[in-house]
Amino acid sequence: MSYIFKRGKMFTEQDKLFIKQKGISLETIEKQLQIFRDGISYPAITASATIGNGILKLSKEDENQFISFYNSFICKRKVQKFVPASGAASRMFKDLFTFLNDEDAKIADGKYPEVKYFFDNISKFAFYGDLETVISEAGLSINDLLQQQDYKTVLSFLLTDKGLNYGQLPKGVLPFHRYGDDYRTALEEHLIEGGGYANKNGETNIHFTVSPHHKSMFEAVVANNIARYSVNFETKFNVAYSFQNPATDTIAVDMENRPFRNDDGSLLFRPGGHGALIHNLNELSGDLIFIKNIDNVVPDHLKGETIRNKMLLAGILTKFHLKLHTFMDILDSDADDLLLVDDLERLLMEYHIFDKLPKVPRNKKKKFYLSYLNKPIRVCGMVKNEGEPGGGPYWVKSKEGNFSSLQILESSQINTADETQKTIMSQATHFNPVDLVCWLRNYKNQRFDLTKFVDEDTYFISEKSKDGKKLKALELPGLWNGGMAKWLTIFVEVPIATFNPVKTVNDLLRDTHQSDY
Repeated sequence: MSYIFKRGKMFTEQDKLFIKQKGISLETIEKQLQIFRDGISYPAITASATIGNGILKLSKEDENQFISFYNSFICKRKVQKFVPASGAASRMFKDLFTFLNDEDAKIADGKYPEVKYFFDNISKFAFYGDLETVISEAGLSINDLLQQQDYKTVLSFLLTDKGLNYGQLPKGVLPFHRYGDDYRTALEEHLIEGGGYANKNGETNIHFTVSPHHKSMFEAVVANNIARYSVNFETKFNVAYSFQNPATDTIAVDMENRPFRNDDGSLLFRPGGHGALIHNLNELSGDLIFIKNIDNVVPDHLKGETIRNKMLLAGILTKFHLKLHTFMDILDSDADDLLLVDDLERLLMEYHIFDKLPKVPRNKKKKFYLSYLNKPIRVCGMVKNEGEPGGGPYWVKSKEGNFSSLQILESSQINTADETQKTIMSQATHFNPVDLVCWLRNYKNQRFDLTKFVDEDTYFISEKSKDGKKLKALELPGLWNGGMAKWLTIFVEVPIATFNPVKTVNDLLRDTHQSDY
């Protein structure tokens, strides 16, 4: 077998062909291997973003004005909702799987409190009716199985292909909320919610990123319900899908940072994480894009506050971008009005684009701002930290000047070995619920190439295993972390009521997911 050596790395001709078929260059592979060898770099955080220092907190009157502004603006530009939805639901059922696969597991011994809570409340889940039916079709009774404490048989019908096979389905097509004798999946709730704030001239555009082998499941749910929802909610739903590009997969390495090989000798590549979705976002045709995770939805009686706050974020975005782009359009003309620059700087500080004004000679400010501010814009809702997981809002030292800009960072991106950085992290008051509204055109109304605004240094390295062997995996800069690091960013406090993620199946037992219908 012939080998090709590239910068000290060994690849077979078969490796090269495989890499080429995935659409990845050898230079990209070498860069990824170098990151494994060198380790990730940490951003320099200068402060936690807090109310009045990076996070806007608005009065009801101001909120109403921004919402009104958005409602008057929506008819003029294309609006889309973007929902990352490619993840399988297997992690939702982690505790149930562990119990199912433990030969000696018994609920009574107290080892599995989450499983006990699940079965104590099993009839409250929206999927209970389907579970009861599939067990009945097998000639069994769910009530008898529960009475006999035959919990593993029940779980086998819920999680495996013996029954509903929920352990292998995408989270988006699972029943989340019950409405009388019916239920809605997370996918359906996103459609209806989107109709509340992204409805333009009677049409609502929603885009889901899905796995190729799950697309037909999403299409089936939509096909079975879209006509009814279009009538009930008075909007035409235009639903589109895209896949994560295989070229964004990253190479895995062993614990010595050598390319990890499968048992057949082939190289192992892994999905690059949700940061790869910047390419999907880049392909959308909308001007204003709402972004929200697939599992963060609520029943109808709680949608009002979510819809209001989405429109609030969109109102802040539209008003800011119109003001900013008006300034930039004038600055780009022959006019050299320094008073105009003063007004622009007041706008930038009002919205916390900088922690302090950049130290730029007055006669060079026009050129600096035309260059620096020519970026996509995002407005991000931030929630008070009450113990929920999530990345946080921080001021990060800019690579473009002597100032800091706002960023969303995961805890793994912060160098906690540095006491100063650790202290700043401990002062964080808010976290990121993934509640974003984005503007994707420049002041000349030209579409940005979003791949030009990614911080390529903000990768994540994690330890995984394959076939019993440890490995290291590399994730691309997260979509709302490094993937948008070079955007203009505005943070706004939103209520905790807008954050209702379903990370485990028992989260569906929270009051916010139990419908009144």
